[in-house]
Amino acid sequence: MNRVYVCNCFGVTEAQVRKHAEAGACTPRQIASACKAGTDCGSCVRRIQALLGRGACRTEVADQAPSALAELAELDEAA
Repeated sequence: MNRVYVCNCFGVTEAQVRKHAEAGACTPRQIASACKAGTDCGSCVRRIQALLGRGACRTEVADQAPSALAELAELDEAA
């Protein structure tokens, strides 16, 4: 078995980062909360970002935008 380590400080592998990303972690901060990767020396944060890919959360945010705008409109009307 060939393990490619992303975070040497905590022994976190690429496979672990991908597993957390599939479970919903889409930012380095969320990955850090899940497995501590990136919380010690920080040298792996860019590698984590690369594994997550650009725009990993954009579709999720875009899906939420209409409801967020509707909530803002309701608040404006109430005020």
